[in-house]
Amino acid sequence: MNKTALTLAAMVLAAGALAVFVILPAERGYDPTGVGKALGLTEIADPVGPALERGMARMAQQDVLVLAQTDLPPAQGVADGWQIELGPFKSVEFKYTMPEGAPMTFAWQATGPLAYDMHAHPFDGGEELTESYSVGDAQAMRGSYTPAFTGIHGWFWENRSMGTVTLTLAANGQMSTSTIFQGDSVGERPIEGATAMIEGEVAGHRLQSDAAAEKQ
Repeated sequence: MNKTALTLAAMVLAAGALAVFVILPAERGYDPTGVGKALGLTEIADPVGPALERGMARMAQQDVLVLAQTDLPPAQGVADGWQIELGPFKSVEFKYTMPEGAPMTFAWQATGPLAYDMHAHPFDGGEELTESYSVGDAQAMRGSYTPAFTGIHGWFWENRSMGTVTLTLAANGQMSTSTIFQGDSVGERPIEGATAMIEGEVAGHRLQSDAAAEKQ
């Protein structure tokens, strides 16, 4: 077998492994090796769980997340913008610290589709009382969000493609700080112009996909 044939064979094997270990668990929930469950990918394929059930029950009673087709007038407070590049099968979680009942308007868009989970963790109860308000795949989303409790509120995004995707977020509201969770790192990110500091934390917070995998 010549060098070209060997290279093609290696590429085929790599593509097959990627499909079995990553793409099928994430997109179809089919996980013959168990690797998808360990990585939290099957939770993305079948996101129904306690967090989403709590979020849907909440939204049946109050308007927490209201999506819009066009940009909304900015909510009262500070303006914030953020951008990140996500490589193939990379993920990030971005959270704003926000008080109960203080509306935020937002718009995010990406250069390619992303799996996402818009959710929140209350300071009083933490991850055990996480609520998810929208889970799926999209390339853009905009609307208004009104926290049902004081805590950290935002998105988990994952790039399930083989290319790099650039994500851009813009938001207005009474956010005091933001926190970025990526891999094993946690980064506190100040917001220019924010004045009202909110006390509290979600002890032991993990990346959304890690927490979901651990509970399976």
